[in-house]
Amino acid sequence: MIRVLSVASEAFPLVKTGGLADVVGALPGALAGHGVAMRVMLPGYPAVMAALDGATVVKRYRNLFGGSARLVAAAGGGLDLIVLDAPKLFDRPGNPYVDDNGVDWLDNWKRFAALARAAADIGTGSLDAFVPDVVHCHDWQAGLAPAYLRFAKGRAAASVTTIHNIAFQGRYDSTVFPELGLPAEAFTIDGVEYFGGVGYLKAGLQCADAITTVSPTYAGEIQAPEGGMGLDGLLRARQAVLSGIVNGIDTDVWNPATDTHLARTYSAQRLAGRAANKRQVENEFGLESCDGMIACVVSRLAWQKGMDLLGECIDPLVAAGGRLAVLGSGDAGIEAMLRAAAARHPGRVGIVTGYSEPLSHLLQ
Repeated sequence: MIRVLSVASEAFPLVKTGGLADVVGALPGALAGHGVAMRVMLPGYPAVMAALDGATVVKRYRNLFGGSARLVAAAGGGLDLIVLDAPKLFDRPGNPYVDDNGVDWLDNWKRFAALARAAADIGTGSLDAFVPDVVHCHDWQAGLAPAYLRFAKGRAAASVTTIHNIAFQGRYDSTVFPELGLPAEAFTIDGVEYFGGVGYLKAGLQCADAITTVSPTYAGEIQAPEGGMGLDGLLRARQAVLSGIVNGIDTDVWNPATDTHLARTYSAQRLAGRAANKRQVENEFGLESCDGMIACVVSRLAWQKGMDLLGECIDPLVAAGGRLAVLGSGDAGIEAMLRAAAARHPGRVGIVTGYSEPLSHLLQ
């Protein structure tokens, strides 16, 4: 049995802003039949803390990046969890990463350094009841964990960094480095240093024993300057340990024959229910009711997702008789562009900003 600690900033169904949460939430069950015992480590956001069942404090910190903290082992959302309960860092409402104005929390560097530090502590054996063989780190928020493991004294678990979106890298000024608790030799090009600052994702890619990403195609794209976002050279240098594994879905959660988020269920053998769902999409997004095509988009509204290209397609789509339903949030300029398109094409273009799990299922 391989013991794995999966470290991430979100996991379905406890906290979700995008596809990362779906993968993190589904992976333990998918691997359980393959000799892998996985525990998921999450920050102690209010929604996570409220969902815990049978919580047991397994480690305490008197001062973890400016405040007291504790590690809590519990079940929640169908997952076997270890939660970093650090109220000063994570007891905040709403989006895990940004404030009410959509601006990144200024102390995100500290919040996710704490998550990585605690994960590395577990990876070096601080919990007698669970000593992982592998620490699996997702995206930049867990990116410092492989660095903490690499520069730790004594035995440390192996580490894997998974890139879900290379555009988000967690880059900070060099002034944060002395606060991270890493040795001076870590601030080099072979450690966490990145263009004179500290790169959290860069650290994970440089220090991990293995690197994975969400498909073989993406693994190739990010090794080219066009897709590597400044990290392509590092990834080419480490291509021997880079693998692309196609993202999967939880086929129980996303089964249209049983999905309670749908207006009407259907299956491959009984497709009639799809019409009721199309009508529901029209109602939710203020679209004219007809038999024509609806193009559906569920996405973070950012240029990295191609949403600027979507803007160029709207007028031709409508002219050809199509309609558009968009669910997402992100860049203020792209949101404004989509709202302008909805005003320009009433009944043909609809946008709902924010995140909605039921609408996501309905559109998919």
